[in-house]
Amino acid sequence: MEFQVGKVQNITIHVLPTNRFKTYAITLFAGTPLAEQTVTSTALIPFVLRRGTARFPETIELRKQLDDMYGAGFGFNIVKRGDTQFVQFRMDVINDRFVKSEQSLLEGALQYMGDVITNPLLDNGGFRAAYVDAEKSTLKKQLESIINDKIHYAAERCIQEMCENEPYRLNASGRLEDLPLIDAANLYARYMSWLTEAQFDLYVVGDTTLEAVSELVKQHFSMPAVANPISYQTVDPVHPVSSVKTVVDRLEVSQGKLNLGLRMNVGYSDPDYVAALVYNGILGTYPHSKLFVNVREKESLAYYCSSRYDAHKGIMTIQSGIEFNNYEKALTIIEKQLEDMKAGLISDVELEQTKAMLTNAMREILDNANDIAGFDFNKQYSKVDRSVEDVINQIAAVSKEDVQQIASRVALDTIYFLRDRQEV
Repeated sequence: MEFQVGKVQNITIHVLPTNRFKTYAITLFAGTPLAEQTVTSTALIPFVLRRGTARFPETIELRKQLDDMYGAGFGFNIVKRGDTQFVQFRMDVINDRFVKSEQSLLEGALQYMGDVITNPLLDNGGFRAAYVDAEKSTLKKQLESIINDKIHYAAERCIQEMCENEPYRLNASGRLEDLPLIDAANLYARYMSWLTEAQFDLYVVGDTTLEAVSELVKQHFSMPAVANPISYQTVDPVHPVSSVKTVVDRLEVSQGKLNLGLRMNVGYSDPDYVAALVYNGILGTYPHSKLFVNVREKESLAYYCSSRYDAHKGIMTIQSGIEFNNYEKALTIIEKQLEDMKAGLISDVELEQTKAMLTNAMREILDNANDIAGFDFNKQYSKVDRSVEDVINQIAAVSKEDVQQIASRVALDTIYFLRDRQEV
């Protein structure tokens, strides 16, 4: 699974020539530092870009181009890795071998993506105001919806409190209070800065070559010249905890949300990363995990209880939904699971089932073209050379002692509880 790598303008191109898939999977990662001044305008950019291009100014025209490419798919996500905000564009189009088309569908897809990203529709030296206003409304609704999804809201608030002095506290999709300040002119100015500031990595998985993709990118992407391209600054995952912060929010809710933020102090590029994956799996990822079994099943204290590890930041969060009066009991049992991990109280079944589940998940990456690209990009971003096969072999070698060693590095940082407005 070796990607061929090249450079065109300020885009690093990664191509995996393979005939295993019936489609071309195309992904463009565009990353810039998370920052209060730019997080919302950067998040809004792809919403506006998808509305129209210089060649196809009307949205319906632009979308018709996808239909003409046998129903090609195009979309984007806005995410964060560590303290970096990513706009991630994706496109899937059927392999040229399986259709009769006058134009190569790979070329059509790269032309479409190049147009959307680098050849936008302009009015009076800026974006079309009507498109900007409409997409501001779209993003506003998306941000407002977070408070209606209390699981999502509690997760966001826990991170905000835990990382209050770090860029990671910011939601990658932006902030509501910034939207009224954005207009067609200043958003276009931010877009032009974004084109020169972002690091662009274009992935193509399918039956093609680096030479062919590079030539198409030269033809269809009009990127500005960049004198000193930036490189990703990864986050130091080690973060000492001096004291545990406890935060209680009160809203009109019928179920409490108890979230814990922990510093794992182990990151993606750390030699102990795979052992940290196993630790997280044993603690709270699967139905056999300690949190699920002890908090939800045995004690019936939680509607859900699980953990999530963000290796690019070196933190772990625990999420649970509980009755308000079960706060103390649930917290005590969750903390006991953390202490049991530190004491090495891990059964053979917990260890082996977790390793089997992780191994299966890694193998599934090789069956999905987009996952293959995503896995390789994680390596590029973290500057670590680790293959899927390496991870599988390292999972097999993880021992209870390895997991216990990870547990000794984990520190509880923040306890966040979302509850009703009634006073206790």
